[in-house]
Amino acid sequence: MALLRDWGLALGRWTGRPGARLEKDSNDADVARVREAAAATDWATVRGLLEARPESQDRTGLLWAVGDTAGVERWIGDVLKTEPESALALTVAGIRYVSWGWEARTSARAKDVSREQFEVFHSRLRQAEEWLYEAAELEPGWTSPWYVLQVTGRGLQIGQVTARRRFEATMRRDPYHLGAHTQQLQQICKKWGGSHEEMHAFAHESVFRAPGGTPLGRLVPDAHIEEWLSLDPGPDAAYMRRPEVTESLRQAADHSYRHPDFVHEGSWLGQLNSFAMAFSLAGDRASARECFQLTQGRVTESPWDYLNGSDPVAAYRKHRAAAGR
Repeated sequence: MALLRDWGLALGRWTGRPGARLEKDSNDADVARVREAAAATDWATVRGLLEARPESQDRTGLLWAVGDTAGVERWIGDVLKTEPESALALTVAGIRYVSWGWEARTSARAKDVSREQFEVFHSRLRQAEEWLYEAAELEPGWTSPWYVLQVTGRGLQIGQVTARRRFEATMRRDPYHLGAHTQQLQQICKKWGGSHEEMHAFAHESVFRAPGGTPLGRLVPDAHIEEWLSLDPGPDAAYMRRPEVTESLRQAADHSYRHPDFVHEGSWLGQLNSFAMAFSLAGDRASARECFQLTQGRVTESPWDYLNGSDPVAAYRKHRAAAGR
């Protein structure tokens, strides 16, 4: 059986497919380690793991793993008292208060969030900003504080001009920072006071200004998915089936994961999952099938949770089957 399978693969005719599974922590073992240390109030281990991951290697994922860990707010203040000029501790505190703030607000629509919830939300974000600005002053070359200030800025509704300045501050330190671009894409989308046109223009410009093969390629499918989400059933499907949408996806694919310089590290899996969903919704079965084959059954929660919030893997499987993979 194995021999037949290998022979079929060599001929490009094997039709088997791997099972689908949710990929957690971006396949980064340090994410689980730093989260475990944070839950155990083990600052020494948290600090060691964070220090071993340079800013240039996108420390953001590890920082958010700590920030999303419940209970960090109970001990990070003591760390700041003993290490008042630790940019790392200040950044961790800032990120925790951002995450803790959103926990208070919840993901409900603004009209369903109480005044008390908003007061707690804004209070925690303002405290986060104080710490993040201190961290930025102590380590002027770091991207992380400025990236997180983009998140707090949207929550505090600082406006498009100030938000753009924060994005540009991150860009001066890392021109191709995916997280910063993703935050700016959200900042200028229609639901946050921008427009679909501005959002798509930003995505296209960012992708094609960057070298081929960078993770920024996913901005194009993410932008189309964002507009699709804003539409009612019926018009949403019609939008994704527009020929110009499919063409823009193909162009972005050529400049990103199809490019010879594309590297399978960092956020590459999320990028392919985003393209797989966008191509599926666009009805481009061949391109979707290509993406599903490259993911090898490894599913990222986003963007499939938009289709099935309780079971992203089921949404992935459904569209993989529809693509003939």
